[in-house]
Amino acid sequence: MAGIAVSTTINGDHVEYLCQPDETLLDVLRDRLGLTGAKEGCGTGDCGACSIILDNRLVCSCLVLGAEAEGRIVETVEGMAHGEKLHTLQQKFLEHAALQCGICTPGFLIAAKDLLAKNPDPSEEEIRFGLAGNLCRCTGYDKIVRAVQDAANVMKGA
Repeated sequence: MAGIAVSTTINGDHVEYLCQPDETLLDVLRDRLGLTGAKEGCGTGDCGACSIILDNRLVCSCLVLGAEAEGRIVETVEGMAHGEKLHTLQQKFLEHAALQCGICTPGFLIAAKDLLAKNPDPSEEEIRFGLAGNLCRCTGYDKIVRAVQDAANVMKGA
């Protein structure tokens, strides 16, 4: 069966792929492009495990069709690190043990990246609100919030 040809930018690289009309961007990223960071937790946009940034907007990739990425800019967790050098948020998640099973971690990282891009000095309440679309079943949210606070301080040079 023929697919829809899509030309897009993912993590700074020009990418072309074919997808089916009903195929989600999450499925394209994972199954066609091998970018397995985004996870399917619920398939309904409620858990945030599949969060990506699409044209500077945080979205659940399970709610976006693969064809909708045509001509757009997609950022995934795979694009955060630069080679072996982790993004500050990734490093702080490790230092604060802000992860356990890892299913939700990529979504939290992308949501935190989006938050800090828009608000480099968020309060604890703003962090909790900014991450509210992401659910974690393994750990408390305090370590995640502390990791984001620490990363914000490092990123703003405090």
